[in-house]
Amino acid sequence: MELHEYARHDAVGLRDLIRAGEVTAAEVEAVARRALREADARVNGLALPVFEEALSHSADGPLAGVPFLIKDNGPVAEGVPFCCGSRSIPGIVADHDTDMMARFRAAGLVTLGMTTVPEMLISFSTESVRYGPTLNPWDPERGVGGSSGGAAAMVAAGAVPVAHGSDGAGSLRIPASCCGLVGLKPSRGRTPCGPDLGEALFGLACEFALTRTVRDTAHLLDAVHGPGVGDKYTAPPPVRRYADELGADPGVLRVAVTSRSWSGTAVDPEVAAAAVEVGRVLEKAGHVVTEAGPAVDGETVLRAMVPTAVLAVAAPLLTALRPPDSATVEAVTLRAFEEAKELGIGRLMAAFDTHNRLSRSVGAFFTGHDVLVTPTLGRLPAPHGTLRYDDPEHTVTSWLESMFDYGPFTALFNISGQPAISLPLGRSTGGLPIGVQLVAAYGREDLLLRMASHLEEAMPWRHRTPALPS
Repeated sequence: MELHEYARHDAVGLRDLIRAGEVTAAEVEAVARRALREADARVNGLALPVFEEALSHSADGPLAGVPFLIKDNGPVAEGVPFCCGSRSIPGIVADHDTDMMARFRAAGLVTLGMTTVPEMLISFSTESVRYGPTLNPWDPERGVGGSSGGAAAMVAAGAVPVAHGSDGAGSLRIPASCCGLVGLKPSRGRTPCGPDLGEALFGLACEFALTRTVRDTAHLLDAVHGPGVGDKYTAPPPVRRYADELGADPGVLRVAVTSRSWSGTAVDPEVAAAAVEVGRVLEKAGHVVTEAGPAVDGETVLRAMVPTAVLAVAAPLLTALRPPDSATVEAVTLRAFEEAKELGIGRLMAAFDTHNRLSRSVGAFFTGHDVLVTPTLGRLPAPHGTLRYDDPEHTVTSWLESMFDYGPFTALFNISGQPAISLPLGRSTGGLPIGVQLVAAYGREDLLLRMASHLEEAMPWRHRTPALPS
């Protein structure tokens, strides 16, 4: 199998070739190793060298033999050192798998490496001092989003068809938008976050993956969904396999479309036009389309996120029982550590109350609408250095403000818990990918995947790829 042949297949396609005996799993792994090294040389998407041996996995799982990567977002896989993108963490070797990693292994995914992240994962750009900037395969002068930026870069560059990611404010959907991929944030409780966490980022974050196709997203979700033992949250189980939603008739849906950000920050006209065009396509398909959005404002979203972001960044340093060495952490991390020491219980409880009020408001919106369509980002993929995590002038509040000016549409649904998916449905005049976000009511990944598969057919993107090796 040649590199160009390998890169044009999605995960299900590779799985089917292996099952049919047209290629062996060993041959796929060999070409994947070459693809990983060549892609990393172009985009700097790996946090460690390619693993000498793949992590153990089932030989008969539903995606057996498919190459895969995990994200440097804390101890995930037994025996693998994690740094969370920070020079202050020398490499914490996990002594057990997370529940999600155990499911990736059981699915048969062949884990060959670990991807880059921004420091402490609180950024919409992947440009840590530890790893340097990860480059966008579509334009190396631009970023890949974050925090699952290395995963997105490597999937878009043809190195693997699917890669692990997580999403606490948009960290799967925004890299998907920047890199022309499919990025699903599942409903709160759809995928497990244990056993070491009762809830990830106070219930805002979830684990899943980035893919190139809707069918890969559906098949992978079938393989990993469901609560872990003792999980705090459990989403309602699907009525049938998610893969069965592909191509299924969604019926006539009430679709809301908005290209206006909650905060009022300006949205790039090309980005806004991509969301509006999706609304036109859905209206032409017979859906009832109106211009509407949840009754929330950006300032409230920001107030809800600041205390949780402070604790998320500072927690690994606070538990170390000693202040971080300022020479080994970036400026916003250091600022978060200082702000965490002053964060009173009253402010934290007020943030949780705001989470509740926002969740009620968004939930009410979906009693009158089935699907919401928005841009994923507010702009095209940003040039490197646009977001400056290592800027000592930032407070945590000003840092989040700069993030949400860039990506104003995603964090709300981490707070409220609805499933949301970014699809590469638009393209700028300069050829850059533009993601469009679809959001559904809590627990309705089935509806999102039905809609996504119809849009993939009506507005196909598989023919659009960055330059790949021959």
